[in-house]
Amino acid sequence: MKEYKDEMNKPDKIIRVGQASVLQHGRLNDRIYLMKLAQEDAATVFNTIENLAARYGYSKIFCKVPTQVAPFFLSQKYILEAHIPGFYSGKEDAFFMSRFPKSNRQFNDYPDKQLEKLYQLMQDQVAVKSYILSSEYTVRKLGVNDIRNITSLYADTFKSYPFPIHDPNYIAEMMGRHVEYFGAFKKDELAALASAEIDFQAKNAEMTDFATHKAHVGHNLSCSLLEMMEYEMQLQGITTLYTIARTASIPMNKTFIRLKFKYAGTLINNTNIAGRIESMNVFYKHI
Repeated sequence: MKEYKDEMNKPDKIIRVGQASVLQHGRLNDRIYLMKLAQEDAATVFNTIENLAARYGYSKIFCKVPTQVAPFFLSQKYILEAHIPGFYSGKEDAFFMSRFPKSNRQFNDYPDKQLEKLYQLMQDQVAVKSYILSSEYTVRKLGVNDIRNITSLYADTFKSYPFPIHDPNYIAEMMGRHVEYFGAFKKDELAALASAEIDFQAKNAEMTDFATHKAHVGHNLSCSLLEMMEYEMQLQGITTLYTIARTASIPMNKTFIRLKFKYAGTLINNTNIAGRIESMNVFYKHI
């Protein structure tokens, strides 16, 4: 039992396959996630996925693939959960494909009530509502000197997360690669933050890792952070923004709808976040 608990507390592994493809897998999310697929790696990646699924018995396989590869995954009984047009350099679509080796992962705890709330939210046209950043707050890009505050806020916010964002070494590594962090401050206190995970080759960026300290909820800090990140991504030549947001978090969904992101689909029972496996909504915006 102790070994099982230890394994559940470990962050999932990220591995590189073939020329330029990236997989994540582990017990925390109880899944395999194909984060990035180079088309020339398709056969090698698919075999790696099948071997990992057979070895570890994961209950979900989740893949983000380009148009040219999608029919192959469909032929292997994957289902389409979300779709983003023009995801790759504005030219090729992305298909979010899943297979559930254990059917209870697909049908138990289905988010029907949460999706009804999302439907109502979209009918209310919250995107037209205005918001103003209070003069008490400032928003800026974060650097290595902010890492301790970043990990502290994440640790306070999330009981669990699909990536080890509470680890200073992980944050430092991501900053050195392709992730930019942004924060909202009240004086010298980090009140909220988020990150942009950038794929410069494909000209897209994931708007992710949003967290707001409970003492600063209600000031639309996520909207201000997202607005700043959109501006920064435009300056860097990014053409598509997207997010994978908790279906259960109405405020987070409202943030993206308010800034005119479009709904792309829902990933059922997809991610271990805040202590449990949750479904996630995909939104996107071309800029």
